[in-house]
Amino acid sequence: MSSSERSSLRRLLMERRDVTSDDLLKLSSKSIMRKLGSVQPYRDATCVGAYHSMGSEVHTQDLIQNLLSAGRVVCLPKIVEDSLEFRRIREFSDLEMGAFDIMEPKDSCDVVRSLDVILVPTVGVSLDGVRLGYGSGYYDRFLTEHAGDISIISLTLEKQIIRKIPRFTHDVLMDWIITEERVIKIQK
Repeated sequence: MSSSERSSLRRLLMERRDVTSDDLLKLSSKSIMRKLGSVQPYRDATCVGAYHSMGSEVHTQDLIQNLLSAGRVVCLPKIVEDSLEFRRIREFSDLEMGAFDIMEPKDSCDVVRSLDVILVPTVGVSLDGVRLGYGSGYYDRFLTEHAGDISIISLTLEKQIIRKIPRFTHDVLMDWIITEERVIKIQK
């Protein structure tokens, strides 16, 4: 699959996700968060890398609040030059509008270099764990640097799972896929 074919697939999957009603997205997100609680690496994690959802992404704001209330270390991504770094937030007021109109930690938030688990936004994913992101490569570069050190969990709607996404050399496989219907552990 060429880059242009991947771009076409990305557009198709985003259109598919974008037509999800707000009510269904809220219900699906709650179901995904309940299922996430059954994943051992997530339950055991002291330091969780999450993301502040936007648009038709699986909603993460309640999850972030629950993690903060439970006293767990919550880190969100911040784009710095050409890479992602995760910074600890202690409350939502630690966030500001950043690159791509995504809420990200303020400069005053501490950089965290070691995460136990990372929840990644997903446009599409295959059952063998190949993730299709937004195409900028920020997560790919971060995950390549930290592969093997972090449990990687894709939060996605069931309709975003597709049979096959050819794997590029920079693609890091997901360890888990969580949808509103199931929990999938990737066999590597």
